[in-house]
Amino acid sequence: MASYSFIIIGSGIAGLYTALLACEHGNVLIITKGTIDDCNTKYAQGGIAASIGSNDSADLHYKDTVKAGDGLVDTEAAHILSSEAPDRISDLVNFGVPFDTTNGAIALTMEAAHSVPRILHAGGDATGAYIEATLSSRVRERKHDIKVLEYCLVTDILVKNGNVTGVRALDLRMGSVLEFEGRFLVLATGGAGNLFKYTTNPDVATGDGVLLAYKAGAELTDMEFYQFHPTGLRIPGVAPFLISEAVRGEGGILRNVEGYAFMKDYTPDAELASRDVVARSILFEMRKTGADRVFLDVRHLSPNVVTTRFPNIYKYCYDRGLDITRGLIPVAPAAHYMIGGVKTNNWGETNIAGLFATGEVACTGVHGANRLASNSMLEVLIFSKRIIEKIFQSGPKTGSVNSPSVNTSLPDRKTAVAKLPVSLRALQDIMWNKVGIIRDREGLILATDTLSSWQACLPETTDRPTYELNNLVLTGRLVAEAALIREESRGAHFRSDFPDHSKDWEKHIIFIRR
Repeated sequence: MASYSFIIIGSGIAGLYTALLACEHGNVLIITKGTIDDCNTKYAQGGIAASIGSNDSADLHYKDTVKAGDGLVDTEAAHILSSEAPDRISDLVNFGVPFDTTNGAIALTMEAAHSVPRILHAGGDATGAYIEATLSSRVRERKHDIKVLEYCLVTDILVKNGNVTGVRALDLRMGSVLEFEGRFLVLATGGAGNLFKYTTNPDVATGDGVLLAYKAGAELTDMEFYQFHPTGLRIPGVAPFLISEAVRGEGGILRNVEGYAFMKDYTPDAELASRDVVARSILFEMRKTGADRVFLDVRHLSPNVVTTRFPNIYKYCYDRGLDITRGLIPVAPAAHYMIGGVKTNNWGETNIAGLFATGEVACTGVHGANRLASNSMLEVLIFSKRIIEKIFQSGPKTGSVNSPSVNTSLPDRKTAVAKLPVSLRALQDIMWNKVGIIRDREGLILATDTLSSWQACLPETTDRPTYELNNLVLTGRLVAEAALIREESRGAHFRSDFPDHSKDWEKHIIFIRR
């Protein structure tokens, strides 16, 4: 059995950046179910937040992060994020990430819920792709220190006496089962956008790390908080495509099907309100007008600004018959980011010795109930770095952030067999309709009952599709059960039957397998 100092599951920015740091201290194995380039990171358009501007500060970034998180941000984590951000940006520059510049200085732009322009970007609206390409190139250069195993799906985390010992995996090309020993295991598997009918995520986002961690006995938290991006491209027959937050930051205006600029009717912050507010406002406006979309208008901006600042968005739309410098962009909300996940402390540690998590699969507490735009890639850098620092400063120790919480396990629901057989499409429909942007008790009970019955009759896991369906059903059930438990509205979680904040719910819901 091959043995490694570090096993990293996932090949997005979280996995690649962690591997490049870890390989200075031991041999590294990256396991990915597709190719090294199959990940969510490269679809991140907007950029990465950091207080490097002359009119900015770590304290201001901290305050914006806490405000967006709507009462549930771990304040220590937010301090760490904002204060360490400039140093981690320096790391990316040193790796060779070509951030866009203006007059020789890194260009900064505005995004919703930020007080000042602090968003760094690369290639206009291709930041994630540029970072991913730079880091994957560096990983390939370190092929003697970092082995990349592609088309291999991790199926189990191996734990003995409370300590991680390695992983079991399925070779998707050969069909053989493999095992690898590892002293330290880092989950970097990304999110679960394919839970929902409409998502900005690629097909690989299927909640793999959530199921792996849950089966191993790790704590999961904040699963009810799933962020829906307000502006996914909505063209019949075209998969939702992210229209970056930065388009509104540059002055884009949201209009309903009648051409009316409606956002000021919902919030004084208009288009620059936080994502949860904008997404719900769009949904309310769609219901009011009986339409399945609204429109984003950038026609008042200089065509040169639009095409140079957002070249990929412009080209994607143009290739589908839409010149956004002359026509309105049809948009509607789409599932975008899993705020909850594997519970970690401020060093990336879980409650299992040797098991760490970073990126979208992890819940550091820094996002609270609603992630501030462009803090996600920054979170990856901050806490991936701290994982390696922790290991080589004082060795791994179990532990997690202490905060008010409700500790529970998935209930044993004795439910009738669901009317619909389990399938990816049926799952996405019920998650979108009953566990989406606006929720209520009746819909959540229907969802939890259905998901429970599906979980009991899932097909045998033999290949990638069956494993991914298994992962999505469990992840969806965790989201739905948490949403049913939290009887209030906060951040990305909105209950029409409990539309207000509740002091009683300034706490986290934690699931652990019993």
